[in-house]
Amino acid sequence: MINACKIASASRVTAVIPCFPYARQDKKDKSRAPISAKLVANMLSVAGADHIITMDLHASQIQGFFDIPVDNLYAEPAVLKWIKENIVDWKSCVIVSPDAGGAKRVTSIADRLNVDFALIHKERKRANEVASMVLVGDVRNRTAILVDDMADTCGTICHAAEKLKDAGASKVYAILTHGIFSGPAIERIENAPLESLVVTNTIPQENNMFDCNKIQCIDVSMILAEAIRRTHNGESVSYLFSHVPM
Repeated sequence: MINACKIASASRVTAVIPCFPYARQDKKDKSRAPISAKLVANMLSVAGADHIITMDLHASQIQGFFDIPVDNLYAEPAVLKWIKENIVDWKSCVIVSPDAGGAKRVTSIADRLNVDFALIHKERKRANEVASMVLVGDVRNRTAILVDDMADTCGTICHAAEKLKDAGASKVYAILTHGIFSGPAIERIENAPLESLVVTNTIPQENNMFDCNKIQCIDVSMILAEAIRRTHNGESVSYLFSHVPM
């Protein structure tokens, strides 16, 4: 489609990709492994894209894989809005990262809510398997909100919920930007000690919500729509990094 637009003399082609494919393959973490995120970036550029709009890249350095402008939007404003509207005791909650890599994301949300944060350190045996978890922070008798950018088989997020419950959390919620939910994910969510698992609609979730009543959805279409409008009119999109358009 990008190339079709380009050869039809489009003056500018903007690719809107809410969930960037192969974002987890952003580095060579073992011998002979591909850096697929870089390959996708090359393919988009060669096809003729002039601008990329995406949301919550798994690794922000992926923006550097492109020689064209990339707007990496954040679901954070929509997440903050959901927390304030749906969690009664949010002022005393604890925002938790299920791994050390998400600490920056979690501290940003915690600072904007003016609440405490915690993180869980994990050591993996192999992909999609968690070896051990250590909680850093106090969640006793408080609502804990796990925040991550994406979940695939949901092993990490569900084990983290169990860890928080064992540590004395009164309620546990999970909020994700990208819900892939492959393999045993739905069954794990059903069995996990989660009040709700909240995910945005960067990936369609209608079927998953039908299969699991714990899953709730945050609509981020207005954020993407406003980014498209601002890009088309030559306006700044930085406003969207901290606000949800009405």
